[in-house]
Formats: sequence, structure tokens, C-alpha cells
Amino acid sequence: MRALAISASNRAAAGVYEDRSGPVLAELLRSAGCTVDGPLVVPDGEPVEAALRDALASGYDVVVTTGGTGLTPGDLTPEMTRRVLEREIPGIAEALRAAGAAAGVPSAILSRGVAGVAGRTLIVNLPGSTGGVRDGMAVLAPVLGHAISQINGGDHIRPDSGA
Repeated sequence: MRALAISASNRAAAGVYEDRSGPVLAELLRSAGCTVDGPLVVPDGEPVEAALRDALASGYDVVVTTGGTGLTPGDLTPEMTRRVLEREIPGIAEALRAAGAAAGVPSAILSRGVAGVAGRTLIVNLPGSTGGVRDGMAVLAPVLGHAISQINGGDHIRPDSGA
């Protein structure tokens, strides 16, 4: 599985501080069995949409973003992602928020991240904190291979019937 990690952060993109969540995301994607490019650090807003469209053109199986999912006026990653998605997968986003809340982070329910499919690429938005990335990848990693298989026309996994 080819993956791209994208960090959406105006300040990190401007060099105000170092991106911390992107490297964590890239490492967790590697641990999930992906060949990973990035993290690509871009300002939030239109540059996120451009990076997602470039990733689609490059044929990535999965693109995971970190950052830009909150409530501030500059948090636009979900809106930019929706411009690219063909089909949403609300269960992923719901599970990410629920897992964060269950891990004792009440503010996890404030994340507006979305997940879905564009072409043959799975796109998932994670929060911008390293903890949010860890919690999110704990949810995403176990279903990543199956999701990619399904997007590419694979059959559902069925238990062996013994017949």
C-alpha cells in the first residue's frame, strides 16, 4: 500500500515551528504496512486540496492528513477534502471521534475530520495533535488493508465455512 502523509498547518508550513504530528503519522503508516511518502507540510485551505489532487494523480492507495480539523476559522481541511471526495465513509470519521473520546479526550468530538474515497484512493483526516494521530491510527490501521482491497474491487472477507 502506497501512502502519503500530509500535515495541514499554517505555522509549520511557514517555519514558525516544526511539524510534530506528520512524522508520527508517517511512522504509524509504515507500521501498518504502508510504503510512505511525506510528511508533506502544507498550509491549510486551498493548498490541502491541491496536495490531495496531486496525490490522486500520483496513484496513492491512501492519503492521511493531520491537522486542520478543528473549529478555528482557519481549519479548512474537511472542506478541502470534501471537494476531492467522490464518496464519504462516515463510519471511519465517527469511529475516530469515538475512540478519542473513549481514550479520555472529550474534545475529540469537536474534530470535523472526514474520510472517503476519491478514485481508488482512501483519504482520511486526523486531528493535528500527536495524540490524535496515535488514537486515529489505532482505529484506522486494522481496517486499512481491507478498505484498500474493497476500493480496488476486492471481495468481502468471509470466515471459512469449512465446505
